[in-house]
Amino acid sequence: MAKNENSCQSLIPSFLYSSSVGSRNGGVMQQPKLWPSSDSGDHGVLSKNFVIPAPTEKLEMYSPTFYMACTAGGILSCGLTHTALTPLDVVKCNMQIDPSKYKSISSGFGVLLKEQGVKGFFRGWAPTLLGYSAQGACKYGFYEFFKKYYSDIAGPEHAAKYKTLIYLAGSASAEVIAAVALCPMEAVKVRVQTQPGFARGLTDGMPKFIRTQGYSGLYKGIVSLWGRQIPYTMMKFASFETIVEYIYKNVIPTPKDQCSKTLQLGVSFGGGYVAGILCTTVSQPADNLVSFLNNAKGATAGDAVRQLGLLGLFTRGLPLRLAMIGTLTGAQWVIYDAFKVFVGLPTTGGAAPAPVAEA
Repeated sequence: MAKNENSCQSLIPSFLYSSSVGSRNGGVMQQPKLWPSSDSGDHGVLSKNFVIPAPTEKLEMYSPTFYMACTAGGILSCGLTHTALTPLDVVKCNMQIDPSKYKSISSGFGVLLKEQGVKGFFRGWAPTLLGYSAQGACKYGFYEFFKKYYSDIAGPEHAAKYKTLIYLAGSASAEVIAAVALCPMEAVKVRVQTQPGFARGLTDGMPKFIRTQGYSGLYKGIVSLWGRQIPYTMMKFASFETIVEYIYKNVIPTPKDQCSKTLQLGVSFGGGYVAGILCTTVSQPADNLVSFLNNAKGATAGDAVRQLGLLGLFTRGLPLRLAMIGTLTGAQWVIYDAFKVFVGLPTTGGAAPAPVAEA
């Protein structure tokens, strides 16, 4: 039993421990007990010194299988949601590229329907599906990895004290990788969506893009993509974790582990929707830059500023993107957490119970 207890403790990230609980032995802080000893009389009840009760998961937390499950959940959450919102994305990209023609959301839909028909709303769905599935796999899988990795480096006390920095560092590190996975498909997607005569879709669009701009052209917008996605993802994850923790601490009187899964997923959607609004706002200028650079060969950031204006970088396409990304982010967290529940893992985030005072 002792061997199993120690191995299970090593799988729990250090920021779940509190320096105010557990036993001290010669001035050394001991990790709290996960499982009752045979002579404790607990009869299957977790030790009272354990800060957060272990979920009844079917998968071991922070095991290789856990990270594989999070990666699969990320594929579903990002790939499906971005693909479902392709019509909004097509209008948004065209508003950013040609604001004189696509003056507003309503007129943008009208112009697109008149010139390209219904099928025009779904241009670029294939690179969207593949690109954002790859991005979601890296974003969520590596976020869970880096969150634990940095918390272990910081140690229990500092990780608990600076948990928001852990969320920010973990999400930023994950998005550096995720943006590299997304960039080639994003370049082809924007070109297909904003230049109707360029290609019908991914199968002919990718070869044509490579012929005209080379393989390096697929990563021409990587710096702008990092500029959009890293602040976006940092805000997305850190604000979500903070909002969900606040809800469980101050809004819902019942402890998270006693709430129904339906309620927990509702909290995930609400926290995700608000987080989506925040991360959209901070990443809007870079989103306009990515669309502009991927649309025109040889275009620079200076060209974008001169054509759109500094104010335009912050506001062009923002209302539509707020509606799009708010809904998308909320749906992503619901899908991700629903998948985690399906495989027997706890939902993301939540407030820790108040530490138990030392005897």
